[in-house]
Amino acid sequence: MSHVVELRSDTFTLPTPRMLRAAAEARLGDDVYGEDPTVAELEELSAKLLGKEAACLMPSGTMANLAALLTHSSRGDKAVVGAESDIYVYEAGGAAVLGGVVYEPIATAADGTLPLDAVAEACEVDADDPQFALPAVLSVETPHNCRGGIPLSPAYLAEAAAVARRYGIALHLDGARIFNAALALDVSAADLAIHADTVQFCLSKGLSAPVGSMLVGDAQSVDSARRIRKMLGGGMRQAGMIAACGIVALTEMVDRLADDHANAARLASGLAGLPGLRLDPEPPRTNMVFFSVDPDTTAHTTASLIEAAQTRGVRIAELGRDRIRAVTHSGVDTEDVDRAVAVLAEVLASAPVAGGR
Repeated sequence: MSHVVELRSDTFTLPTPRMLRAAAEARLGDDVYGEDPTVAELEELSAKLLGKEAACLMPSGTMANLAALLTHSSRGDKAVVGAESDIYVYEAGGAAVLGGVVYEPIATAADGTLPLDAVAEACEVDADDPQFALPAVLSVETPHNCRGGIPLSPAYLAEAAAVARRYGIALHLDGARIFNAALALDVSAADLAIHADTVQFCLSKGLSAPVGSMLVGDAQSVDSARRIRKMLGGGMRQAGMIAACGIVALTEMVDRLADDHANAARLASGLAGLPGLRLDPEPPRTNMVFFSVDPDTTAHTTASLIEAAQTRGVRIAELGRDRIRAVTHSGVDTEDVDRAVAVLAEVLASAPVAGGR
């Protein structure tokens, strides 16, 4: 097999040559002592871009989200989350296991929103009744991964914040791909972050840094999260080597996300013309294309299609039952997109028609 088209996730991005040079040349210090100048520069830049007071470099988005939930909650409190959110589905129940925080999952709408009447109902508990876990934080996600990379509108985020304020709880925004969401909505990342108490975003994924996520928010929340980071084992020493890559990610890689969105649209357009596949949702809003196998027009199953594509050098993956996700990123160009479409067309054409027709 020669060149592989990697579409399973934008977590497969590789650092750019500029990032590697920046890491090698970074000014370093001990970040646990607060003395790494490159980390300090990255944190200042991140807070400024998101319109917040402070920021903290985290090893991963999972740790950043966990630190935020623990910052806003006490043992026995309740975190209101989406039933299909990454925090609830893919982050190992960390707030419950490590912080004694109860998750209350809310059914997620098709557009990635949490119905705010359901959120309000989850928050309406009798604080004097010892039976109930008290709500402490509401978490929403944009763009919403399991709902097809759909971004939440600024208007919805404002309404969600208003509900949180009504019940005296914090609002955390899992914005792992917040710059993709901002691009899709033609707003700034700060416009999406403005109503949230804390926001997590990834330096990796589409921004192509090798590791790291940022947690931004008010100074008090970030100070608390920094202490929790240490407790979780996330305190790093000469982390400026990582931070240097993050600075390049934020200064050089944000604008090029438009290429990923264009390639996702190109991929979706190509797949829409293939008998045997159904796009869902259509068209893509960010850099994710979701589709499924149509059992009425092909004998392929989800598993057999993925396997056959992989043997031909195109890697895609199931996300959710019988739903395939393809994610464009800096390692995928238009030629790769066209090759992926051609390979899937070949795979579908080589399969017997469903029902032997």
